[in-house]
Amino acid sequence: MRQLIRPWRHVFKLDPDRALGDKELEAVCRSGTDAILVGGSTGVTYDNTVSLLERIRPYGLPCALEISDLEAAVPGFDLYMIPMVLNTADTSWILGHHRRAIERFGSLIPWELLLTEGYIVLNGDSSVARLTGADSSLDAAGAGAYAQIADKLMNLPVVYLEYSGAFGDMEIVREVREVVEHSQLFYGGGITGATEARQAAALCDTVVVGNIIYSDVEQALMTVQAVRETPQRDWL
Repeated sequence: MRQLIRPWRHVFKLDPDRALGDKELEAVCRSGTDAILVGGSTGVTYDNTVSLLERIRPYGLPCALEISDLEAAVPGFDLYMIPMVLNTADTSWILGHHRRAIERFGSLIPWELLLTEGYIVLNGDSSVARLTGADSSLDAAGAGAYAQIADKLMNLPVVYLEYSGAFGDMEIVREVREVVEHSQLFYGGGITGATEARQAAALCDTVVVGNIIYSDVEQALMTVQAVRETPQRDWL
């Protein structure tokens, strides 16, 4: 599964709990993005997740589900991405929900389709920070330390810098980039157009674009080419 995400430079993230017209969805899926990631912090249900998957499937893109609620664990995705929020004192978001999922679903879990994400949540005003109780006051050294835990101690396939709704501090992103050796570095948050997309793409392996889709789809579409045109440094 690591090999499936390795080519992903640009990903659009769609929230099942937010409305997106058919025309806009078609534009997103035909934009040249590498994949669609489905997920959200709140309001995600089995029904709205199934509905969104059915609308995406005809376009033939790789489609992953980021599971934030057990009730919205829908079969039929190419990949299931499992967040572990590293910078929280609430262990439910590190192992607790994961244990309950295994107890509940047991042998039904398609382990070969699962990838774990080491989330570092850095925007204290975001829904995900409030939900998980993440310590978003980290400086570059603190974020880098969590990134090394994910990359070196836990050997996670993905380190995910989540700014969710705000564009991140690129000095913190740079620090994390310099210490991550094995994991694929994802960035998400505050990308409203080509300029932010290029900055994130210069430092990260994969750029995730989400909120701007729902307010200005034309600006969202411009991020695809911006990421593709940005040279990716070989950090490994």
